This record gives sequence, C-alpha cells and structure tokens, in this order.
Amino acid sequence: MQNRTAYSAGDGPAQEELDSRLTVELATVVSAARRRATRDGDRQVDTAHLLHGLLETDPAVRAAFDGSPQVARLLGYLVQRSIGYGLQWHGTIEDSGAVPTVTEGGVPGWSPAAAAAMDGALDRAHACYATRAGCLDLLAALVDDPESRAVEVLHRASVDTARLAARLDGERPGGD
Repeated sequence: MQNRTAYSAGDGPAQEELDSRLTVELATVVSAARRRATRDGDRQVDTAHLLHGLLETDPAVRAAFDGSPQVARLLGYLVQRSIGYGLQWHGTIEDSGAVPTVTEGGVPGWSPAAAAAMDGALDRAHACYATRAGCLDLLAALVDDPESRAVEVLHRASVDTARLAARLDGERPGGD
C-alpha cells in the first residue's frame, strides 16, 4: 500500500505534490526542518525539527504562545539540541507510539511521528475546507501527539499544551 503522504527526503514529483498541498510558509518550514536534520547529522526529520522551523518562520505560530519569554525559552531548548539538550535523541528514530511504527512503506527521511504530524496538518486543513495546510495546522498536529519530541520540548519550556491546543482550535484562519 502506498503511503498517502507524498513528502520525501528529496526533490521531484513527490516534493512538488507536497508543496502544492502546503502554504508557502509551511513549505518553508519543511525545508528548514530538512536542512536542520541534515546539519545536525540526524537521519530523519522529527517533530522537534518541525517545531523549530515553525517558531523561526511564522509570526502566527509565535503569537499562539504565551508571549515572547515562552517563545525564547522554546527556541533556547531547540537550539541546544545538538550541543546538550536533545543529544539523547541523536541517532534514534522518533516513534511516539501514537501511530504504529512503520518499518516498510514509511516516509523516507521522516520519523513516524513527524510523518503523522504532517498527515494531521493536512487533515486539519481539509476539515476546515482549506486547500492547503498552514503552519498553525502543523502546530496543532504536533501538540496532538503527547509522546512526540516536540511536545517534550514544549513541556520542558513550561508550555501548557492543553491550553495551546484549545487556543489553536479557536484560531483556524481561513485557508486558500
């Protein structure tokens, strides 16, 4: 069975299909997450890479949090990933258990949790009759997996993820 998610580690038709399903901002986040994973020597894009890209790229994502100090604390944890915090993840595959571990037919270059988050973002956008998933859709999908690395970082930075999820459910902007 073919995975319905068309993202991959490289370029080509699969990448073009994904890009057509994402806003320009979210496509930028995905590219940044791929570069960060490569630069950090990680085999896969994980949810923490995606969270980092979201925080750096989209002002609406930053506005969803409880002010600049909370965003600064989050970015501090994410930046430390390759030099301290997060080293326990190096060389491991993120599998939160929220979805069955994919051993065959998975998304190359993506952790199972990151792939599930992208699927969740697309599903959230479609549920709101949007043609493209946006950054807030991905943030909501990341927060929806309590065992993901992104949520671990959020908890370390004292983010109330239930409150954030409720805020995001009320803030779905109109898509294109």
